[in-house]
Amino acid sequence: MTKKNWILTFYCQDRPRIVSTVTTAISDVDSNILESAQFWDRTTNRLFMRIAFETPDSISRKTLESVLNPVLSRFEMNAVLVDAASRPRLIIMVSKSDHCLEQLLYQVKVDWLKAEVVAIVSNHRDCEAIAEKAGIPYYHWPVSNETKPEQERQLYELYLKEGADLVILARYMQILSNDLSSKLYGHVINIHHSFLPSFKGARPYHQAHDRGVKIIGATAHYATPDLDEGPIIEQETERVTHASSSDDLVAVGRDIESRVLARAVRLHLERRVLLNGRRTVVF
Repeated sequence: MTKKNWILTFYCQDRPRIVSTVTTAISDVDSNILESAQFWDRTTNRLFMRIAFETPDSISRKTLESVLNPVLSRFEMNAVLVDAASRPRLIIMVSKSDHCLEQLLYQVKVDWLKAEVVAIVSNHRDCEAIAEKAGIPYYHWPVSNETKPEQERQLYELYLKEGADLVILARYMQILSNDLSSKLYGHVINIHHSFLPSFKGARPYHQAHDRGVKIIGATAHYATPDLDEGPIIEQETERVTHASSSDDLVAVGRDIESRVLARAVRLHLERRVLLNGRRTVVF
């Protein structure tokens, strides 16, 4: 018998019998639960949960919703139900560095990231050949103080027109406005170097080398108006030594940034990340 896979995520105020009621409702439509994870945040008394399950192909979304909606309403849940076979649509934004872009495109190509890249947007032309080779539309929209509002208007219109699910800032060296960050909150992932908090501005890894750092790393997070202070999805660090040159640090940084961003995107695509105020729950 052909099966269809679904993912249900939700959060709500915790109280007795939530888990049993939800799983019973899912079982009532002849479903098989494949994966289940839950977390109780004692500071807010919120329950977070992700359930992956399969149903016979004959079970429609409408049928599932008719069974689940009374439960979601009873417990006042903030819930999302998605077809696990759907392919989220991505917009990748990039400036001049291409390492994160190349990693994302490769992981989509080999189907490790189960998604479709519908556009690449840049304020430079450096990565245009990469987009052309991949057969992906490339939008070159330069940014200045005068053109930024218009550029962001175009970006938001593109997001809506393409039915995009996620914008990825793959070393896009521009700050999104408060307005756009708020409109797309939870749908924009950024990557930046971390464990270098005092090395702001240009050439952070060279500054780190000059200061003799011993650990460098990268952080992937949801973009917010607070720049690099959004809810964190994934992080990684690597030790370096006094023998590491500034070019070595740059190379290590490129590698870590590419890996961390790709992992964060996959977690998001698989609905494993739930926002919890300024933090995240990652299943």
